[in-house]
Amino acid sequence: MGNGMKVASIGECMIEFSAARDGLFARGFGGDTLNTAVYLSRLGIDTAYVTALGDDALSDAMLASWQAEGVRTDDVLRVPGRVPGLYMIERDPRGERSFLYWRDRAPARELFDRADDAALERLSRFDWLYLSGISLSLYGEMGRARLRELLVAARRNGGRVAFDGNYRPRGWSEAEAARRAFDAILPLVDLALPTLEDEQALFGDADAAACLRRLKAHGVAEIVIKRGPLGCLIEANGRQAEVPPPQLVQPVDTTAAGDSFNAAYLAARIRGAEPEQAARAGHRLASAVIMLPGAVIAREAMPRDIFSTGVTR
Repeated sequence: MGNGMKVASIGECMIEFSAARDGLFARGFGGDTLNTAVYLSRLGIDTAYVTALGDDALSDAMLASWQAEGVRTDDVLRVPGRVPGLYMIERDPRGERSFLYWRDRAPARELFDRADDAALERLSRFDWLYLSGISLSLYGEMGRARLRELLVAARRNGGRVAFDGNYRPRGWSEAEAARRAFDAILPLVDLALPTLEDEQALFGDADAAACLRRLKAHGVAEIVIKRGPLGCLIEANGRQAEVPPPQLVQPVDTTAAGDSFNAAYLAARIRGAEPEQAARAGHRLASAVIMLPGAVIAREAMPRDIFSTGVTR
């Protein structure tokens, strides 16, 4: 299954309200790195989620829902008197979504300000640390400095770092602040899983080849550039490959398309698949996710042929 490797996914989970019918909204829980953690766990990977929550009933419900998915919660920090952030999803007729956020005082923002040395030492022993540009946007300068120290320690211990740029302008005071934060993290990244559109918005990359060159210049060894219906461009082990999706579909909701792709790609690589095989696994899961509303599809809706050598657990 997961070859005994452990992944810690770092970020924020929020209360999610997604448009339903007749002006009503359905409540759930979501966040980019949380979505990836749930899919990793469903794919048989030993996965922990690392964040900070309040001590309220909704935080309790979040923890219970993650535990029901098999996601470890030992490294979730609880902050008395606080509540999680909230966001609202609205979708247009093409399935593209827009977001509204209420999260300025979410406890997840203080994770690395509050985490003690023992907690960071535990995290540094994971085989993989997974984070995103949204994760970076949560923390202040001190928090990001402690995060970088964690990544350095993890790699020193033989662990690896996976990073999805997932640039969201509203999370940053200005684009330059995001560029500085990304540039400080990228030299510590072993596997980059960016979406081309996001990278172009932040760095102005002319095309996927330019994005590839920029990430390689930072020393990233394995790069998977997601390009929506065009599939992905991979550079790994000194080789480049383009992997198209198995079929073109009209999405119902593109929420978590990249998050689910990342989970299946990383799970496949942990299980020993080659990059091209891992990309095909990513496309299979993402194709199923975008055909249903919401970030995390029902377990019974998971495709059974994500990996060529087996099925999900």
